[in-house]
Amino acid sequence: QVQLVESGGGLVQTGGSLRLSCTASGRTHSIFDMGWFRQAPGKEREFVAIINWTGDSINYADSVKGRFSVSRDNAKKSVYLQMSSLKPEDTAVYYCAAGSYYATDAAEYDFWGQGTQVTVSS
Repeated sequence: QVQLVESGGGLVQTGGSLRLSCTASGRTHSIFDMGWFRQAPGKEREFVAIINWTGDSINYADSVKGRFSVSRDNAKKSVYLQMSSLKPEDTAVYYCAAGSYYATDAAEYDFWGQGTQVTVSS
């Protein structure tokens, strides 16, 4: 089993930045591809970013390309999402997830964190 805990969410003004962290415990997380997803009220959970277990393959949703950056530190069992130029439409609960497949589909992920709220005020 893998336990994931997100942190770093909060309230920020339009154009601001936040850095989310996700720390894993349990099984060694370096064997997992790690994804970030988000879910806004009344909307389905959507893919944000993914990083493979070696960190050399990364993909982003079109809506965040150029503004968000994902990275990981396997020694710290952590993955990060640096978010810049935030917009009100980025407001959502952000989740990290661990899976065995490099996928943008939430259904492919085996383990999920509890989520952290990001609110961007206009």
